Amino acid sequence: MSHLQPYRGSKPKLVIAMDIGTTYSGVSYTLLEPGVIPEIHDVTRYPGQLDMYQLKIPSILYYSPEGMVHSIGAEATRPGIELEVEDAGLFLVKWFKLHLRPDTQVFREYNPDANRLPEGKNILEVFSDFIDYLFRCTREFIRTAHPNGTTLWESIEDHIEFVLAHPNGWEGQQQSQMRRAAIRAGLVPDTPDGRARIQFVTEGEAGLHYCIANGIAAGPMLEGVGVMVIDAGGGTVDISSYSPESSASPSTGWKEIAPAACIIQGSTQVNDRAETFLTSLLKNSKYGNDEDIKAMMDDFDKSTKPAFTDPSHRSFIKFGSMKDNEPSKNIRRGQLTLSGSDVESFFKPSLDEIVASVQDQQRAALEPISTVFLIGGFAASGWLYTRLRDALQPLGLNLCRPDVSPNKAVAQGSMRFYLEHHVTARVMKKTYGTDYSPLFRPGDPQHIAHISQIKMLPSGLMCIRGAFETILTKGTRLRVKEEISKKYTRHSRDERMLTELSERIICYDGEKSDATLWMADEPEHFTTLCTVSANMRQVTKIRRVGRDGVYHAQNFEILLICGSTELQAQIRWMENSATKGEERRSPAEVIYDAF
Repeated sequence: MSHLQPYRGSKPKLVIAMDIGTTYSGVSYTLLEPGVIPEIHDVTRYPGQLDMYQLKIPSILYYSPEGMVHSIGAEATRPGIELEVEDAGLFLVKWFKLHLRPDTQVFREYNPDANRLPEGKNILEVFSDFIDYLFRCTREFIRTAHPNGTTLWESIEDHIEFVLAHPNGWEGQQQSQMRRAAIRAGLVPDTPDGRARIQFVTEGEAGLHYCIANGIAAGPMLEGVGVMVIDAGGGTVDISSYSPESSASPSTGWKEIAPAACIIQGSTQVNDRAETFLTSLLKNSKYGNDEDIKAMMDDFDKSTKPAFTDPSHRSFIKFGSMKDNEPSKNIRRGQLTLSGSDVESFFKPSLDEIVASVQDQQRAALEPISTVFLIGGFAASGWLYTRLRDALQPLGLNLCRPDVSPNKAVAQGSMRFYLEHHVTARVMKKTYGTDYSPLFRPGDPQHIAHISQIKMLPSGLMCIRGAFETILTKGTRLRVKEEISKKYTRHSRDERMLTELSERIICYDGEKSDATLWMADEPEHFTTLCTVSANMRQVTKIRRVGRDGVYHAQNFEILLICGSTELQAQIRWMENSATKGEERRSPAEVIYDAF
């Protein structure tokens, strides 16, 4: 078990960790005081809860026809809400988190049209409304749960930092949107210092910190072998693998040993398949209307799905009264009977994709893995646990479902991430690079094939545009704060054109490993990750004479810091002096496109 150390800061502050899940969300926090060992608390009271001390609320919102928030979380599930929805024409928003998914091959098959956003609302606004609600609930909880809570809040409200968890597959663009949503919600000001008060952590890494904190990873730590964390949630299943730096110390760091994976096969996909089945089954039935299907799905989600363990037993969905009967559809006394094999068919695609992802992770791992920890809300499924355990045993993997609350793993794990930072190295999930223009070689078949992209440089030399030059290869492991450099040379006849830099960083998720890749050959596998922008006025410019006259050259490097949870960049160049070149650096901004 990991024991927290006394806070070494000089000023008190509050840290809030938010787990905004596809189906349920929760908050953990800690009040940091100099010299005091931190305690992690959970927000356990939210408006509208029928049962007190619930760790999470539903990730749903109702909007009025005018686009105003009507209710959120437990307030949106209170008794009688259906009548309000009908009378006021309210619009339900659920599973909104999946609208943030990256536009990559892994996520393109998912279609969120069934979970539309209100007309005139975008995902940034919806996310902002929900974050604002969680923050207000946290503020009220602290004010009422702590002695002198109002005074306490007033003393630290200008010194609050935030940790936002997100799926393994979310990247810089999604982090940027989440930060913008937090700024819009008023959590921090839109200034460099304000933006720096928001940190991010993947749900897989938060899960690792939670396992360490609760002593679950003690065995593998002492044995010095790798572990895999499967965070099976409502929308995504995040799969991450780590091994301890050393088995000699219980406070050892952990290094990632395979590219983290993320698939959209959480419990919501089980619901989707169940709803598709019921809609087809009852197509010609008087019970195939939207209202009855919704009632069936509500009971399926609350009772049938979590209770399902054995396909040899029948399952039941309650939806009506004793008067509701249709024997041909297996409906009797307001209850629909389903065969166990039919219910299993709703779960099995999720299991198959999880197992395939585990096998990919095991093959890619830089070190052997012995133990797999299953956490997250979907981990509560008895069927999933049993079938996954049976599937992993032949792979030499022992599945463990921790005997602690899976609902608080991400929020508390995010808090532990902020306080302890156990992960010392991370593995790149994709290949990163830039577009570049190699000098034209008349005898090169690749250059001849792309002759339409030929261009003359200011120096008079010819080059071919549209090549991809790798900076980092998928699977590379980097230490936290480790720098990767890429050399650049720019030419321009007009010196003023060299005062600003805007350079794209591109992701490649294809399978080729050629020395040179051409983006026009596989356009579907190349996406822009971000743009590195910098003021280049201080960077040395060299005057040269080419075939067509005077031009200016500029030599520099872009430094990427990729081993942290957020990408950072700098510019580096050599400044000429009387004796030797002297290294200079300047900041660069990493800019992501808006959705």
